Amino acid sequence: MALYFFRISTGRYSGAADLPYEFEDRAAAWTEMTEVCANLLSGIARSLKPNAEWSMELLDEDKQPVFRISLVGEAIGCRAS
Repeated sequence: MALYFFRISTGRYSGAADLPYEFEDRAAAWTEMTEVCANLLSGIARSLKPNAEWSMELLDEDKQPVFRISLVGEAIGCRAS
């Protein structure tokens, strides 16, 4: 079993969990990460602003990224107001 940490970033703000989660392997960690993201994304998408970014990373025991899921809101061809 390996220890992993979740880190959520929104724009320039980022924070990693202090308490680790234990998963059997990377496949199990990915499955849990996608389930957590699925539960969070509808609320995040409703409040996402144009040209904003949100991401969740799964970090290994050394707090190095293993997986990342990102949501980006882009204003294309729009004038800034």
